[in-house]
Amino acid sequence: MSVAPRISLLHRTITQSHPLAPPPFYHHLKCKCISHHHLPLTSTSTSTSTSTSRHLRLVPAALSIDIQKSDASPSPSSSSSSGAFKVLDGMPHPLGATACDGGVNFALYSSSASAVSLCLFTLDDLKENKATEVIVLDLESNKTGHVWHVHLSPKNNSEADADADAKVKLKLEEMVYGYKLDGDFCPQEGRYFDSSNLLLDPYAKAVVSRDHYGVKPPAGNCWPLMAGMLPSPSHDDDDFDWEGDMPLGLPQRDLIIYEMHIRGYTKHDSSKVQHPGTYASATQKLHHLKELGINCIELMPCHEFNELEYFDYSPVMGQNKMNFWGYSTVNFFSPMMRYASAGHSSCGRDAIKEFKTLVREAHKNGIEVIMDVVFNHTAEGNENGPVFSFRGIDNSTYYMLAPKGEFYNYSGCGNTFNCNHPVVRQFILDCLRYWVTEMHIDGFRFDLASIMTRGSSLWDPKNVYGYALEGDMITTGTPLANPPLIDMISNDPILSGVKLIAEAWDAGGLYQVGQFPHWNVWSEWNGQYRDTVRQFIKGTNGFSGAFAECLCGSPNLYQAGGRKPWHSVNFVCAHDGFTLADLVTYNNKYNLANGEDNRDGENHNLSWNCGEEGEFASMGVRRLRKRQMRNFILCLMVSQGVPMIYMGDEYGHTKGGNNNTYCHDNNLNYFRWDRKEEQTSDFYRFYRLLIKFRREWECLGLDDFPTAERLQWHGHQPAKPDWSDTSRFVAFSIQNDEAKGEIYVAFNTSHLPVTVTLPDRPGYQWDPLVDTSKPPPYDFLSEDLPDRATAVRQYENFLDSNLYPMLSYSSVILVLHPEDA
Repeated sequence: MSVAPRISLLHRTITQSHPLAPPPFYHHLKCKCISHHHLPLTSTSTSTSTSTSRHLRLVPAALSIDIQKSDASPSPSSSSSSGAFKVLDGMPHPLGATACDGGVNFALYSSSASAVSLCLFTLDDLKENKATEVIVLDLESNKTGHVWHVHLSPKNNSEADADADAKVKLKLEEMVYGYKLDGDFCPQEGRYFDSSNLLLDPYAKAVVSRDHYGVKPPAGNCWPLMAGMLPSPSHDDDDFDWEGDMPLGLPQRDLIIYEMHIRGYTKHDSSKVQHPGTYASATQKLHHLKELGINCIELMPCHEFNELEYFDYSPVMGQNKMNFWGYSTVNFFSPMMRYASAGHSSCGRDAIKEFKTLVREAHKNGIEVIMDVVFNHTAEGNENGPVFSFRGIDNSTYYMLAPKGEFYNYSGCGNTFNCNHPVVRQFILDCLRYWVTEMHIDGFRFDLASIMTRGSSLWDPKNVYGYALEGDMITTGTPLANPPLIDMISNDPILSGVKLIAEAWDAGGLYQVGQFPHWNVWSEWNGQYRDTVRQFIKGTNGFSGAFAECLCGSPNLYQAGGRKPWHSVNFVCAHDGFTLADLVTYNNKYNLANGEDNRDGENHNLSWNCGEEGEFASMGVRRLRKRQMRNFILCLMVSQGVPMIYMGDEYGHTKGGNNNTYCHDNNLNYFRWDRKEEQTSDFYRFYRLLIKFRREWECLGLDDFPTAERLQWHGHQPAKPDWSDTSRFVAFSIQNDEAKGEIYVAFNTSHLPVTVTLPDRPGYQWDPLVDTSKPPPYDFLSEDLPDRATAVRQYENFLDSNLYPMLSYSSVILVLHPEDA
């Protein structure tokens, strides 16, 4: 995710009415700490009280939850009842809501809450902002250490008969839950307790709120109440049929990663699916990925988020802005409910099954599933943001805070998740394990992962390591050489066996590409690969040597630390920044439609429009653009490391020069199935055949960095590479196993054509396979091309002399064959 949109969000003001939001002047309070139970919950009057703190404590009147509290509070030694349920003390572990002993155990961590109430809702009552049942937890019997806990189970018939007022029709599995916490309200000391807020359990496995994507509820509130799914006491939640699904365990060196947005993949009308924009429709379209040659999808955020977070009408767009990308998490355990065709059916259980079905069917097609996870911040934003979960439960634990309660902002989104706090890192570990064991996820890409290497608030090495460190002067946010969270993930018996990919930088200026703490299991999005390849392919001087490093898997970044080429995830384009087509069409960004006066998005895109700005250009410029697109993809597919491609680039998707489409729920972000069909015999064919070629040649996905025994560099003459600052030509030959021989790859990024001399291989001949300067279908001379022999004969005069002509801005692949073959 790019830094630019994050920074712009930092200055926004929450204009939507939030029933549970703190007043916008929290950060201006100059008062002593106060406790909520001394204050009216919906007062907005300006009291004449002499107490300054009481005078300033104004609670929004946007929501008054109708709560009828249970008359009975549980006792330490005996069970009690509340409406339709028996109430027992419960257990402090595991955290969250867990089915056990014929009921559900609830456990919630909060280090400084003075009171906790468990609120249960039917779905109808949730829509009415009215709690169905409230259980007030007892400070003595329902609290162990910093964990509040209680156990609920249905009453049997005799107990129900004895209680004339019991709501015997209520079933736990048909209800949802949340918490109300009381305690001191003191932002300067990091506490935001407010008993009027309904808080979402961080461990909730599904979040129930609005039914439909992008649709406001009848009250028009963009942040309605959210509650968690309750597990079935009879364990009926475990009835999903995985049909024997097991992890594919593909070697990372063999991956072809496809960055996909679930809604964007099938939302366009041309997808012709029954439920566009959902997990179900993505499952229907897996055949496209298999045809393309993809064996790993990287899902952009699918944790629960609020797409209405930025909801505001944009006259430039002609529609409302949305949080389309989803990099603003509400809950880390729950899949995004409104990506499911099932919606909130069965309180979210059907949505979970729909997500599981996508994973299962992807595995059947030989495709692994990696999730893009955002453990660097949450949707609660800065001090002006909503309070719906972490902040209201334990703000100083979950967020990095300055000494006076201000939020550190290494994410660029207003807050920073306190990743290396003992409680938070255990939470992250529990979450990742859940997605691997319960949802069968194959790995994770960590957004702004460098934040996970920073020291937590109130850093205490004795608490972390068990002993003090001599001379330790670590302050909040300091990069750690051995961050505890990364250590725990890397050595976890479950997580160390899945794919772990770091976006090794953050919005606070920490850049760790090639230096991310890795324990030999972490890969990285290689941003240096992207920048170097863009520079060289467009013909910038001084990059031939760096380009050669990229082709070899970036040993300059990864070899010294003991890592391998496949620890480098190579990419030219991703969700943030220009698409591949826009990279060769625009020199400048065009982000006015985002409503931020073109200030957002990256300014330095290292792009080249090939001579004319914009989509409408002369035929010669358009031909050059197609050639450049083929050059980029050829480079990506012949480079050591793991190639990652962005959804839509396979047919040349354009966003009109907008390099930051985070807020667009429209054609800018929708995969165009009609355009893909138009390109079936053109660029899409070239793309598909290059992926197939890479997967067939093991020398393009080595387990270690290539050496001179296998790879040889060339210039215009064999074995004479030119690494000078003015060189715009790089070529190499690399040997496969003995059965498949050798290939020759060359890039001419000069504006001048060149005739190259090929390496002499007595008894063999070089046959042309790929030439990006040729029009389709002759850009890739596949075996099934009807007139392939005729096309090859056009090169005979050159090949007989061991030569090959290359046009400007072109790249080629030739394959070595025996002369009599």
